[in-house]
Amino acid sequence: MEVDFEAITEYQRYKLMASLIVPRPIALVTTLAADGTVNAAPFSMFNMLGEEPPIVMISVNRMQDGALKDTAVNIARSREFVVHLSDEAMARKMHDCGERLPPDQSELARVGLTPLPSSAVAPPRIAEAPVAFECTLWETLETTSRQIFIGRVLRLHARDGLIDTETWRVRLQDYFPVGRFGASFYVTTRDRFSLDTEAGVATASTAMDEM
Repeated sequence: MEVDFEAITEYQRYKLMASLIVPRPIALVTTLAADGTVNAAPFSMFNMLGEEPPIVMISVNRMQDGALKDTAVNIARSREFVVHLSDEAMARKMHDCGERLPPDQSELARVGLTPLPSSAVAPPRIAEAPVAFECTLWETLETTSRQIFIGRVLRLHARDGLIDTETWRVRLQDYFPVGRFGASFYVTTRDRFSLDTEAGVATASTAMDEM
């Protein structure tokens, strides 16, 4: 089967790409509205881009009428945002943050997530999240359908015990983020396997248990 992307619609391209390029990490992004309201929204078109400088990317689609989402409006204005990774325990609340609310209503308050002060940026971080990256805007790319924000990471917050700061390794055996699969489906990261072998047999524990 071969599909000519120039011969199909924007929506058809989106459905194919978003359903095939999976699983994707999910950024739960907090920003501040002009009136101080905390906005929180999940985006699965997200990833790490590099470490020097330390940059991450989130891609925010325009709404059907062409208007910008609150996250895009807030980042463009303030140039600050916080990216959180969601684990199994907060997956439901992360998903519910995707429901559209008026700009003066906070998704965190609606779903029951707890804001905490950030260290270097104005938008708060989320207490329940295992990981939070405080970011300032590095660069913006615009397409017909999206605004793509590249953020420089200033600070990392992690759940106590998740990172060994002597070796700078993450205890992956204690980290269970969720990923986006397709439509409203998500996946866990519990089904893991190693390709490191001893005598042709996969080892039960490897150096990859901590990265």
